[in-house]
Amino acid sequence: MTKKILVNIARLIVALTFILSGFAKAVDPMGTHYKIADYLAAIHVGTFIPDFVSLIASVILSAAEFWLGICLLFAIRRRVVTRIILIWLAIMTPLTLWLAIANPISDCGCFGDAVVLTNWQTFWKNIILLGCALLIARFPLEMMRFISRSNQWIVMNFTALFILIVAGRALYDLPYFDFRPYHIGTDLRKGWQQMMEGEESPYTDLFIEREDGTDITDSLLNLKGYVFLMVSPHLEKADESQFDKFNQVFEYAQEKGYPLYGLTASGSRAIERWRNGTGAEYEFCQTDDIVLKTMIRSNPGLILLHDGKIIRKWSNNNLPDESVLSDRLEKTEAGKMPEDSVPKKIMTIFLWYILPLVLLTIADRLWAWSKWIKKKEKSNKIYQF
Repeated sequence: MTKKILVNIARLIVALTFILSGFAKAVDPMGTHYKIADYLAAIHVGTFIPDFVSLIASVILSAAEFWLGICLLFAIRRRVVTRIILIWLAIMTPLTLWLAIANPISDCGCFGDAVVLTNWQTFWKNIILLGCALLIARFPLEMMRFISRSNQWIVMNFTALFILIVAGRALYDLPYFDFRPYHIGTDLRKGWQQMMEGEESPYTDLFIEREDGTDITDSLLNLKGYVFLMVSPHLEKADESQFDKFNQVFEYAQEKGYPLYGLTASGSRAIERWRNGTGAEYEFCQTDDIVLKTMIRSNPGLILLHDGKIIRKWSNNNLPDESVLSDRLEKTEAGKMPEDSVPKKIMTIFLWYILPLVLLTIADRLWAWSKWIKKKEKSNKIYQF
């Protein structure tokens, strides 16, 4: 009995860790892509791996981690899943030990931006998980099933579909949950003033300079009213398919009297090439590329500030058009904070994914129980006869 309890506790620890880690990565695959690029640069092979390869790897990694966590939680394919997880952790634990000793990057990105651990914290976390994985791999059949073998395929396929949709939506639009210091609702003006007063702040590397070198960070953040920011970490890699919509936003901003600045880490040549190729007339300013990648997971993307506060973000694939920008921002929905709060988003995840799994589990257990009752009644009749 004690062995069964210990195995199932270990199973829950590993399963929940994999689920949270996989979901945090899947909800922000671009962030995972950037972290993989950091890993590749640390071992000096980054220049040989195309960006699309590391992006695909980020989606596969996050989806596999989430899928394995759910399979372990439901005790699906117990022998195979526990062995895969054990191999996974046997590879990752020495890797995180190297990260802790060599410290080539600041954190491993195990939980994306949701929970940031130091490299040593990550290593000790993996030691605990590895110990739990050894236990469940040694006694996989001690794990209690939440769903019968005949219905396990539903959970596996439904989970794979769900997590790929989450990652695909984040790639096409923006992350469903934003754990970064530039999320909607962030008061950059307040954060900047804390940093200027010498306090710890995630905005230490935030600077905005004109092409002539003039720093306009403080003045831009303290502008009253609305300010549009066209953000592109590297114009050389930016998607030019929607440049006409950016130009329409600029024309709208000019007509209504709203400033619009382009923020990039690219040099003057790339800026000039972008202007010649897209007809852009807005002013570009220099900013740190990591800051820009943190601001918005789209290259390019559009941010709307109001009195120094981020109130809207749009990806390159979801830019506002004439139907949205039909009047002054003060009179439109685009000029207000969106109503999709975090609790509402969590409820959406619950209704579309968690609730169906719960109902399936209840139905499966009731079916298994009724089947057991019928079998018991039949055996009793045979015995009485």
